[in-house]
Amino acid sequence: MDQVNLEKMLEQGTDNALLRYTLGTLFLKQKDYAQAVEHLSKAVELDPKHSASWKHLGKALAGMERVEEAVASYQQGIEVAEEKGDIQAAKEMRVFLKRLM
Repeated sequence: MDQVNLEKMLEQGTDNALLRYTLGTLFLKQKDYAQAVEHLSKAVELDPKHSASWKHLGKALAGMERVEEAVASYQQGIEVAEEKGDIQAAKEMRVFLKRLM
């Protein structure tokens, strides 16, 4: 499904963590960090246990040079990933975190 259709779903009242994560990831790929942060922030609000949303939110915040917020996002994401046993995601976020510090 493309970005236009996803945005239409959102406009029609469908709003969930997966939709927001997908939109945020698409905007991140386009380097539209502000839109990515908007959608990924909503994704983690809707599902605070989705480690991939935290990881991409950290990337988007770093892209906007909002370093402190990116650090906090990665730290939260690492905690969530470890709780779920998502070792790979935790490792990736640790690498991104080290690059920011």
